[in-house]
Amino acid sequence: MIKKLLLVSGLALTAINVQAADVAAGKAKSATCAACHGAAGISAIPMYPNLAGQKAMYTVKQLKAFKSGTRKDPVMAPMASMLSDADMENIAAYYASLK
Repeated sequence: MIKKLLLVSGLALTAINVQAADVAAGKAKSATCAACHGAAGISAIPMYPNLAGQKAMYTVKQLKAFKSGTRKDPVMAPMASMLSDADMENIAAYYASLK
C-alpha cells in the first residue's frame, strides 16, 4: 500500500512539474533535436520518431532513461546527458504542445 502511494505521489509530482514547464524555453532548447526529429517535431526520416504531440511525461521519462543509461542509444545518450531536469521538462512541454 505504501509503495503504491509513493508511486502515485511521484507520478503526480512529475505531472505537476511537466505542467509548469516553459514551452518557449523548450522550443529554444529543441533546436538540436530538430536535426533528427524535424523542426516541428515531425521527422522526415522514418527511423527517427515524431515527437510532436507526444505526452510530456513520456518524453521526460525517455530522456531521463537515455541520460541514466537505462535506455541505450549512441546518439540520444550524449544529447540527453547535457540536459537538466528542467530542460527535459521544457522540451517535453514544447513537443506536447504541437499537433
